[in-house]
Amino acid sequence: MVVRTWNLFHGNTLPPGRRRYVEEMIRLVTGDGPDVVCLQEVPPWAVEAIGQWSGMQVFAQVAARPTLGPLPSTVELGRRITDLNPGLLRSGFEGQANAILVTPQRRITARHVLTLNSLRFRLREGRRMGLSVTEQVAWAKERRQCIAVRLDGGLVVANLHASHARNPRIPDAEVSRAAGWAATLAGDAPCVLAGDFNVDIARSVAIDQLEGFSKAGPGIDHVVVRGASAGPYDRWAPARRRLGSLALSDHAPVEVRVQ
Repeated sequence: MVVRTWNLFHGNTLPPGRRRYVEEMIRLVTGDGPDVVCLQEVPPWAVEAIGQWSGMQVFAQVAARPTLGPLPSTVELGRRITDLNPGLLRSGFEGQANAILVTPQRRITARHVLTLNSLRFRLREGRRMGLSVTEQVAWAKERRQCIAVRLDGGLVVANLHASHARNPRIPDAEVSRAAGWAATLAGDAPCVLAGDFNVDIARSVAIDQLEGFSKAGPGIDHVVVRGASAGPYDRWAPARRRLGSLALSDHAPVEVRVQ
C-alpha cells in the first residue's frame, strides 16, 4: 500500500500569491489512487469538501482553532479575511486542520486524537530540557495534534504536524510522543507515522532513532513504518506539483510503499 504525506501550506503556492488552490491540491495528491494520504495545514473550511474532491474516506481534526470563533459564520469570515492575502495571513485567522484520507477499499475501524503539546507535557518536557520562559510560551502558542486511524486488519496510520521551533528538541519531543502513542495503539499490528515533523535528521536526535520504526528520510516530511516492510522514499519531483509557473505548496509530497 502507498502512504503519502503532504503539507498543503494552506493552499498557497510557492511563491505565495493572491489565490489558493486547495481543491487542485487535493485532486492532484489523490488522483493516482494512493491507499492513504496524510495532510497537514488544511484550511478548516475545506474539511467537509475533501471527501468530494478526493473520493476517499476522510478523518480530519482542527488542530489550531480559528481565532474568530468556532461558529460556521466566523469560520467563513476567517476564510474571507485570509483570502485577502493568503500567503501572508495563512492560519492567522482561520486556523488549520490535519486529515487522513483512506481509500474506499479499506475500512476505518477506529479514530484517535492526541494533543502533542498539552500543558502537562510541555511543563514536564520543558523542565527536562531546561527551556526558557520564552521557549515555553512560544511552544504553547499553537495547538499541535497527531491523529490516527485503525484500518481493517489492524494497521494504524498516524498523522502529525509538529511544532515549528528554533530549538529542535521541541519537535523531537512531540515526534517521540506521537511515535510511542501510535505504537501503543497498534500493539502487535503494524503502524505508520507520517506527516510534517518540522525537524530533519541533521538537527534531530530522535527521529532517526524511533524504537522499532524505519529510518526517516531527508527533509522535514517523513513516513516511518513499524512492524512492516517500508520501501524507499519517493519525494515528488518539482514538476509533479507545478501549476503553470507556480509550485503548489512549499513542501513536496513524500510517499513510501508499505508491505
